[in-house]
Amino acid sequence: MRTRKQPDVPAPREPWSEIVPGLWMGGHEFAGPTGTGGVEFAVVRDEFDLVLTLLRLPGHGPDDGVEHHVWPIPDGPLDGTQLAGVMRLAQAACDALEDGRRVLVRCYSGYNRSGLVVAHALIRDGHSAEEAIRLIRTRRSPWALHNELFVEYLHTGLATVRLLEELEEPAE
Repeated sequence: MRTRKQPDVPAPREPWSEIVPGLWMGGHEFAGPTGTGGVEFAVVRDEFDLVLTLLRLPGHGPDDGVEHHVWPIPDGPLDGTQLAGVMRLAQAACDALEDGRRVLVRCYSGYNRSGLVVAHALIRDGHSAEEAIRLIRTRRSPWALHNELFVEYLHTGLATVRLLEELEEPAE
């Protein structure tokens, strides 16, 4: 379920970025040392207490013993079931943060899918959609949440988008 790499979107500068204390956003690869032009793999070991993965690639961790939830979604339109999973992951992140745990939310580059979950968690914690998006873009990358559909989802509210999506599904 790997998405096509957009040639104009640079790889992130670091494997993961702390958005608010204890809540990190990242991906599976990041830009190599300046000047090499290559990318390095972001492999999670035991740096986090909870890892929430939206795109899983083999060999990228986390270590055994680290709580790990996987919910693969596309970097595109989401159906009601996929939206419900995003909302569950955001709630798991909020619960873990409340318990003082370190949480990583990751996807391929650590821009869109992870941004959707992190932003929803921030919104659940009292931030406006615009504040959450701005915080993510400041702390992770200006390229974070460049998927405009996900930005629309956040402004509308995931629960509302999910309800509308389910109303559009044809009856059997």
